[in-house]
Parts: sequence; C-alpha cells; structure tokens
Amino acid sequence: MIRKLYYLLPPSLRLVARRLYYFPLDMWESLTGKRNPLVPPRGLIFTGPGDFLSTGERFLRYFVRYGNLQPHHRVLDIGSGIGRMAVPLTGYLTRGSYEGFDIVPQGIRWCQQNISRRFPNFRFTHIHLQNDLYTSQGQSSLSFIFPYEKDDFDFVLLTSVFTHMLPEEVIHYMKEIHRVLKEGGRCLATFFILNEESTQLLKNNRHFCFPYDHGYYRLMDNKVKHANVAYEENFMRKNLAEDNGFSVVHVLYGRWCGRPEEKSVDFQDIVVFEKKKG
Repeated sequence: MIRKLYYLLPPSLRLVARRLYYFPLDMWESLTGKRNPLVPPRGLIFTGPGDFLSTGERFLRYFVRYGNLQPHHRVLDIGSGIGRMAVPLTGYLTRGSYEGFDIVPQGIRWCQQNISRRFPNFRFTHIHLQNDLYTSQGQSSLSFIFPYEKDDFDFVLLTSVFTHMLPEEVIHYMKEIHRVLKEGGRCLATFFILNEESTQLLKNNRHFCFPYDHGYYRLMDNKVKHANVAYEENFMRKNLAEDNGFSVVHVLYGRWCGRPEEKSVDFQDIVVFEKKKG
C-alpha cells in the first residue's frame, strides 16, 4: 500500500516526500554528530531499504568472489545512486579507479562533496535521462552513449538498475557495457528473474508481485513502468547476454519472489556476465 501511494506522487515529489518523512531523525543525527560522514542522511537515500554500510560491504564481497574484482581494477558503477556501492570500494580500490553515473542529481552532488573530496580516484557524473520513477524529463536511455572509451573498464556493476528499465533500454545498455568493458572483464547486475520456480512462488506473494504480463517481462505497476521490472530468464540469457557478446558465468537467485532465505544469496537475483574474448 505504501509503495502504491509513493508511485501516485509525481517524480519530482517522491524524493521531497522522503526528505520530509526523515527530516526529524536526520536533523537529530546532524546536531549530535552521530552519523558517519560517508553515510548520507536517510532522507536523501533513494536506493532501497536496508543498512547503508552493511549492504555495500555485502556487495563488495560479491564483486570480489563472483566478479573477480581486484584492487587495481578500473570500475564503472552504472546507476551509482548516492554512493552505497562506492563507499566500501574506497577502501578496496587502493590502486584502481572508479567512475559512477546516475540520473538523480542530489545523489551525484552528495557523492562529489563527500566521497570525491576524500578519494580523488572516485568520480561521479550526473546524466540527464528520462525515467518515470525518478524524473519526467531528460534524454531517452535508448540514445545515451556512455561517456567512456572502448575497453576502458575491468569491472562494471549495476545494482537495482535493470530492475527499473524496460527491455529495449536494457539491451542498449548491454551493448554499451560490452563496448566499454575489456575482454574477459565481468559485469555484475541484479535482476528480478522469472523462471518456473519464481513464477510459482509469486502466486503466493501478495506483498511483492508483478501482475502486468508483457510476455518476456512483467511490470509491478502499469502506470509507472520503470517502478519494478521482472524478466524471463531465457530473455536474459539470450537477448541480453549471448546476443551482445557475453557469457553468463553466475546466476545467484534471490528471495524477492518468496524463495526461502537458505536458498537465496540476496534479495534480488544476481547475474554475472563475462565479455567473451575474440
């Protein structure tokens, strides 16, 4: 119900509503100095629930274990948000570098002021793109060319990005990821993956469901199409990976659909792609 009410607000007011809701707590933490300087105020966080620092640390372990991330690597964070993945990487990329871009200017400004000033090898860029969850204005994602050179990065990450993009947009992004990623480089992305198991589990999940079926993908809300998007696993493996020069090296299923916690790695599904050589 709260999610539905949130989606009823125009994009320009969604972040304002969150800021107002958390204002008393954020003000108290600011006055008492209790907040870590690398943790943004709760009212500014728009990248999902959970503890900010522990979520980032958990994903850093995934990057290293499944993505083969190394301290000297050059990393691209697509949809860098307000630095949830960047903060733990500041202590890991001791000889590497980081580039992040996002469509929400408040998040980019906070990262520039609080992360880049401390870690000059971390850069954040605002990209003015249209997405009906966050903004009603901007360039179409379908025509956006990443502002980086060919074979520029060793590792690319997208956490809760493809879950807010439509199929044509995701395909375009996968082509751009292939262009900027080095041969043998890996890309870790999170999804809501539809297969026989998750589809069956969703029938009993009233709190997190995708009722609008569009064939190889489903939407949580037909009016806010970018709110949450789930993809058929076969579409992910063929149209996103194989057709764009990637192999799928890991698929780690999550608990979003009602899968038991002991059979899940995280909330969303995690897929690791590797750019094929040759």
